[in-house]
Amino acid sequence: MNKKHIIIKGAIILTLAGFASRIIGFFYRIFLSYTIGAEGMGIYQLIFPIYAMSCSLTASGIQTAISKFVSGKMAVGDKKGARNIFITGLTISLALSALACYILFYYADFISVQFLEETRCAELLRLLAYSVPFAAVHSCINGYYYGLRRTNVPAITQLIESLVRMRTSYFLYIIFIEKGIAITPALAVYGMVTEEVVSFLLCSTIIAVHFGNENYKDTPTSSMVTNFKEMLSLSTPLTLNRVLLNLLQSMEALFIPLRLRVYGMDVSTSLSTYGVLTGMSIPLILFPSAITASASTLLLPTVSEAQSAQDGTRITVTIENTIKYSLILGILCTGVFLALGNEMGEVLFHSDLAGPFILTLSWICPFLYRTTTLTSVLNGLGKTTTTFIQSTIGLLLRIGFVWFAVPLFGISGYLWGLLASELVIAFMALRSLKKEYDYSYHVQASIVLPVLALVLSIGIILFARQAVHSLGFVPPPLIELFSLAILLTLSYVLLLIVFRVIKLPAK
Repeated sequence: MNKKHIIIKGAIILTLAGFASRIIGFFYRIFLSYTIGAEGMGIYQLIFPIYAMSCSLTASGIQTAISKFVSGKMAVGDKKGARNIFITGLTISLALSALACYILFYYADFISVQFLEETRCAELLRLLAYSVPFAAVHSCINGYYYGLRRTNVPAITQLIESLVRMRTSYFLYIIFIEKGIAITPALAVYGMVTEEVVSFLLCSTIIAVHFGNENYKDTPTSSMVTNFKEMLSLSTPLTLNRVLLNLLQSMEALFIPLRLRVYGMDVSTSLSTYGVLTGMSIPLILFPSAITASASTLLLPTVSEAQSAQDGTRITVTIENTIKYSLILGILCTGVFLALGNEMGEVLFHSDLAGPFILTLSWICPFLYRTTTLTSVLNGLGKTTTTFIQSTIGLLLRIGFVWFAVPLFGISGYLWGLLASELVIAFMALRSLKKEYDYSYHVQASIVLPVLALVLSIGIILFARQAVHSLGFVPPPLIELFSLAILLTLSYVLLLIVFRVIKLPAK
């Protein structure tokens, strides 16, 4: 199997697993919205930036570095070097995760009071602390297999994670109801901890079998020292990038409810609004990103490999395809959310707020998905400092909107900040790539024809709905919603094939 087919196969596996996981997670969010309520969702979402910060410090950048270096080692047939890279990254990650676990557990009260200003978060942070080391090991193992292009392992664990999290939370919910125990956000946290433990056990077993009885005691010290230096040189800016992102999320968790109170909301309403936005609307907007996430994961080692081989043409084609297909996906998602956003909020979450949030956020899709993939290309080219600077600028812009716009315009001020941030980052990423690679930007194929296909597709679903209703048949709201979304997507794809924007492979 050639490299192109390996990449396509890997992307398909990750995408299918990603969609399955997101579908499970989607229904899980609906389950949580019913069980812990909007305010409970707000409290639950408050702790996520802290947890994400811990994972960023301990694993995220290291996972990417492992993927890149393992890919490079395997390209020259150095299997032992690839294993040494993994062990070095795992050692660093475990040391950092132990420290993060200690801080989260013993300083939970301090973090909750001084940073989150919500005492109910302390218990949740102590529970989350247990999952950090397990998540670190799991992340490093995934990075190793991404570097090998063996996406089946991360895909399987991702799917099992989602199933375990939902099953655990539902099982505990039944027990709490039977015993008369109050339902709190801790229900969701127990599910998160369990999922990480199960993923750790599964991944550890798989990689133990993979490595067999290899003895690493004889690994040359010089090799490990070199690996350590290389790992830190790449992972440090990546980690700082992720930390800055999660620092913003932590500031959002604190500032958004606080600035909403300045706008005129009470504590409960501000937390509920924040919970609806971050626990319902944004996850729905991010649902289609399973495609871009899987593509991004594989783009980094692919571009890195092409750069090592000095294959500029391959890199240019990769950039062009990345821009084209991320825009095609983003335009589709914008149309789906614009056409059906209000219904999604009402039918799925029974929330009057979720729908308007989804409508506003829909405009972010083309830029969000493109930024995700282009950032991965830049990281694959070793431009980690560039992505770091770009993310920093975007984050500062978002902070500005949170601080200045939210007190004046409410939560809409934050939504505009998200859109502005993604616009700026996408523009800077395109400029950075243009400086080194003379790629072509096909406006007709990437924007004009997809927009035309989208408008026609929306017309098709409106006509179809009217035709069905005129026959006196009104489907259940949930079935009608999913049917219209599927019909819009299929119409859009078929029209792009007719317009020859998407070309079917020749027999």
